Amino acid sequence: MIRYDPEIQALYRRYCLPARRYLKLGGPVLRMSREKYEPFVHALARDARAVTDAELTILFEGSWRERRTAAWLAAISRRDQFRGRLGALLLESEVCCAGAAYCVALASFGTARDADLLAAYLDRYLHRPDLAYDQPTAMGALAYTDSVLHSDRAGHFLQEGGLWRQWFQEAPHMHGDHGISTYLGGIRLACAVIDECADTPLTASLSTPATTCAAN
Repeated sequence: MIRYDPEIQALYRRYCLPARRYLKLGGPVLRMSREKYEPFVHALARDARAVTDAELTILFEGSWRERRTAAWLAAISRRDQFRGRLGALLLESEVCCAGAAYCVALASFGTARDADLLAAYLDRYLHRPDLAYDQPTAMGALAYTDSVLHSDRAGHFLQEGGLWRQWFQEAPHMHGDHGISTYLGGIRLACAVIDECADTPLTASLSTPATTCAAN
């Protein structure tokens, strides 16, 4: 159930609407010029520290705008107590335009439990080539957690005859080869922004990522 009430509208105005933040979380922030990037990320880091657990819980009940923003705020503030909620929302895929943010947040936490949640999503949705959901981003996120954990959870999907290759070949919206380097690179860059926000004092200057990607 998506909430539409004064309480969630107030939180939307407080955390999502400034600088149309909800539209820029993902690929757009990685493509910003330094002049735009620094104030945007500075404000994002500030709000990630200010938002309360109760406010995040409410934001996760909103539309894709609130949920996407909440996922990034939870990731930046290292609130991995929302891991289960993020995994459930990803698996449900109730709204569009938010799944990539859930994947980024889980990848940023980077534990075996996060890998399990990403793998559960892929186990379900790689059986659905008719759905253009967040399969590529989830695949990149799982590969990223493998790089952090020195594991090979993604190999199960990527092997010859695995679900990833079958899905890619059968999905009418996918083109080119079935490599995941672009999706992995996007997750890596998004996690770098999250780490920078989390670790940099708000009085310090934030640098612009040197590489761009097309993550959403």
